Amino acid sequence: MNILIIEDEARIAKRLQRMTTEFFTDKPVNITVCDSLQTGLREITHQPPDLLLLDLNLNGDNGFEVLEQMVAASFHTIIVSANTDKAITAFAYGVLDFVPKPFDEDRLFKALTRFVSPSLKSDEGIKYLAVKRTGQVRLIAISEVIYIKGAGIYTELHLSNGHLELHDKSLEHLQQLLPERFERIHKSYLANVQQIEKIIINPGTRYGVLLKTGEILPVGRSKYKELKNKMV
Repeated sequence: MNILIIEDEARIAKRLQRMTTEFFTDKPVNITVCDSLQTGLREITHQPPDLLLLDLNLNGDNGFEVLEQMVAASFHTIIVSANTDKAITAFAYGVLDFVPKPFDEDRLFKALTRFVSPSLKSDEGIKYLAVKRTGQVRLIAISEVIYIKGAGIYTELHLSNGHLELHDKSLEHLQQLLPERFERIHKSYLANVQQIEKIIINPGTRYGVLLKTGEILPVGRSKYKELKNKMV
């Protein structure tokens, strides 16, 4: 697992590195520390991390530049910053968590636990998912997403206007970010429960859901009871 820390204060960077190493004590991790925006961006381009710990104020440079350039990337980002007034904006960009400075081990471990546990949700809900197309980044409102389908190394966002957009994050990563109304109904599908008309039971005990759009999606056997209880 590759973890990148972009933090210009050496003392804080070493503290983050030590705590992160302690959290992943049972897992092999490679932690790289960059002390500037420019070196951080070069490192991400050279070797994209699995997880980015990012400060927002980097020697006067704005850490949001990283989010703007990497907002649709496959890795997760945890903001570690004293700029708590930027938290809402950060969540709009789809970060996994926002750890305010000064921080203690418990708070950082809570954020890292969200990274390793897809079922844990943030208290904040993101408003947009970012997608890349022809080199441009577009923000897709969560309210427009009806369901998401796994498609190899990508995921497909199926939207209320009938369009389809590709996203770089996996279903597991998106499940960590999305609001509670998005349910993993199948190994290949996340669905907005509010868009489900009813559950269908097919011959041979095969399950599905009928969406308000008229589309039918499969439901895994292990997901049926949980989905049924959520819709009651």
